[in-house]
Amino acid sequence: MSSGPRCPVCDEPWVSPRLLPCLHSLCSPCLRRLGTLAEPGRAASRSVLCPVCDAEVSLPPGGVGQLTPDYLALSGGRAAASCDLCVDGAAVRRCLTCGADLCHFCCQAHRRQKKTASHTVTELENSKDCSQAGKPLLCPSHPTEELRLFCQQCDQPVCQQCVVGRHRQHPCDFTGNVVHRHGDALRELLKSTQQHMGTLESALSQIDAMSSAVHSRAEAVATEICLFASGYVKAIEEHRDRLLKQLEDLKVQKVNLLHLQKAQLQQLLLDMRTGVGFTEHLLASGSDLEILITKGVVASRLAKLNSVAYNTHPSMDDGIQFSPQEKAGQCCGYEVFGAILNKAVDPARCSLHGEDLHNAHQNQLTGFTLLCNDTMGERMGRGGEAVRVTITHKDKRDCRVKPTVCDNGDGTYHVSYSPEEPGMYAVCVCVKGQHVQGSPFTVMVKGKFREHQGVFHCCTFCSSGGQKSARCACGGTMPGGYQGCGHGHKGHPGCPHWSCCGQVKKSSECSGGPPSDALQRSLLRTVAL
Repeated sequence: MSSGPRCPVCDEPWVSPRLLPCLHSLCSPCLRRLGTLAEPGRAASRSVLCPVCDAEVSLPPGGVGQLTPDYLALSGGRAAASCDLCVDGAAVRRCLTCGADLCHFCCQAHRRQKKTASHTVTELENSKDCSQAGKPLLCPSHPTEELRLFCQQCDQPVCQQCVVGRHRQHPCDFTGNVVHRHGDALRELLKSTQQHMGTLESALSQIDAMSSAVHSRAEAVATEICLFASGYVKAIEEHRDRLLKQLEDLKVQKVNLLHLQKAQLQQLLLDMRTGVGFTEHLLASGSDLEILITKGVVASRLAKLNSVAYNTHPSMDDGIQFSPQEKAGQCCGYEVFGAILNKAVDPARCSLHGEDLHNAHQNQLTGFTLLCNDTMGERMGRGGEAVRVTITHKDKRDCRVKPTVCDNGDGTYHVSYSPEEPGMYAVCVCVKGQHVQGSPFTVMVKGKFREHQGVFHCCTFCSSGGQKSARCACGGTMPGGYQGCGHGHKGHPGCPHWSCCGQVKKSSECSGGPPSDALQRSLLRTVAL
């Protein structure tokens, strides 16, 4: 919206001012001097940069001439008009017959003359359907006719000649009868935009508060670092300077992101203030015809501003921490402590752990654990890393196993999978796109897992309830005719084991061969007991 009766670009009196979609007015010669935005290899662009707000706006197909005229800009508001006859007096009335503005003295003389005595004279306040320059708005197609009607189908003001011409079959009405409906629509858009302005102002206040909190928090951490480093001599002072530099970089990073968000919201708020200011001025000072002429571009601009998405919460927080107990390595030959918690995972120092990494069974759930460490080889202590695991059959490239990666939140990740086909598989474990230590590795998937048919017991005597005929595949016996094993006797493995094969690992696969009938009966008896 213009702040005065001059063009904001050339600072000269208005010459046919036109209204851009961003609601800034420029005179037609300045608009024609604006260069369009064109990219190499593309068709000619119809977009220009507004020299007031630097917004990219699109011109209509017909160019500058089809932009909406800004009659409000001609005088920057309804200024007092001077008398067209004597020039010195202030105009208080207008002759509707000859279109002249008259002061009080000339108005009386106008009525006394024979040629003008029959002219219709009215107060200036009652002649609302006129431009800011004080003249009636004439039809561009019929320059002698005033724009007093509004074609609802074409959504534009028309004159009486237009109504009997190319607008003959169109529904038309007087501007005074339709301006209320369009004005109410603009007021609703204005109300919505004003609500967005309140939200934006609140968001900017939060960003300012958060920016201050980041500065305060950074200063507090800097104070902690200085206090911690005060007990040391040269080595600790160098360590302190290094920590402060790291803190400054972190603070600058956070503040820069907050400043970027603030600048974006400020620009959006500025655009909305411009739109609201122009709309308020239009509704308060514009005539019915002016409202109808400019309401299209105003409504389009306000609707576009209302549709812009923005984040009302600060994009960064003040989560900066200092740990005095953290080992910081050597500085000038001295062991120093104290670090800003900003660990980064080192894939080369991450390791894989599991009972049997290189063996698995068909259709049986198995897995392993990934332990993430930082560049110093110390455990990360927190999750959230980008872990990617692929398991591919070496002989069948289209045979892949989909693993499940569970983040334990303490720097460890449990990977589980269930292969459907036997054979050799290649397993790749990557953190941040890089292989960890021991990756890739191979896994031999055997056939269907052979379940144990016996019991996992401490000895045959206990599991069978003291039956002498009960046996165990470990081969142990007890004195007194007991055919099974017992604690501390011949053949007992010295730990719990399976009665069917003698293996001491509870989750193992059964390795026992088909037992004889007598042995099978005794083993089954052991299981049953």
